[in-house]
Amino acid sequence: MQGKVVLVTGGAKRVGAAICRRLHAAGANIVIHYRSSLDEALALCAELEALRENSAHCIQADLLDIAALRTMIDGAIKHFGRLDALVNNASSFYATPLSRVNELQWDDLLGTNLKAPLFLAQAAADELRHRGGSIVNIADIHAERPMHGHLLYSAAKAGLVALTKGLAQEMAPQVRVNAVAPGVISWPEDPEWADEERRSKIVAHTLLKREGQPDDIARTVHFLLADAPYITGQVISVDGGRSINL
Repeated sequence: MQGKVVLVTGGAKRVGAAICRRLHAAGANIVIHYRSSLDEALALCAELEALRENSAHCIQADLLDIAALRTMIDGAIKHFGRLDALVNNASSFYATPLSRVNELQWDDLLGTNLKAPLFLAQAAADELRHRGGSIVNIADIHAERPMHGHLLYSAAKAGLVALTKGLAQEMAPQVRVNAVAPGVISWPEDPEWADEERRSKIVAHTLLKREGQPDDIARTVHFLLADAPYITGQVISVDGGRSINL
């Protein structure tokens, strides 16, 4: 990863920040995308810059604004002179039971989880082909086993898995495209997930009987970008075995 440039969407905090730190430690220069997490993005950028000068850059964009996506890609290339990898990590997540589904939720959940990764890949395609680059999408184990009451999120992540495989076909042989499907890693910030009993029941269904850590996802992203030259069109579940024990 030495000298490579990686754009991480939603890179300011949680799993995104872990991915940024892991890739930066491996020698990559990082473009941290954020929408509203300005303070966290600036703090992470300063942290990485303190470790290595001119190695991190922040870009703000609303992923629902398609025109802004090409501007974001162009900004990353302009700042560092190249782009070698794209990590589509940013995601909206909340419950959408059938009785309450509306068009705004559709636009938001499908927009951030599926539409934005597609148009970011389109905007970055020429540069990634030129660099022999790579894309990693952050999917979810519930792309295959839908989460009850989360119709739109599950559908969006299922679409992202299909998009991953389709992009792998379309962008071969120059660009590899893979996905990571997390299980129980970082609990959602929504108060409804604060219930310890609910959390314990979910963890009980993992074969390893414990939560994962954001760095578990970051390590897998690093592997796919740096150490997997013959892997493309694949989805790696990082879930403690939960997806085969539901």
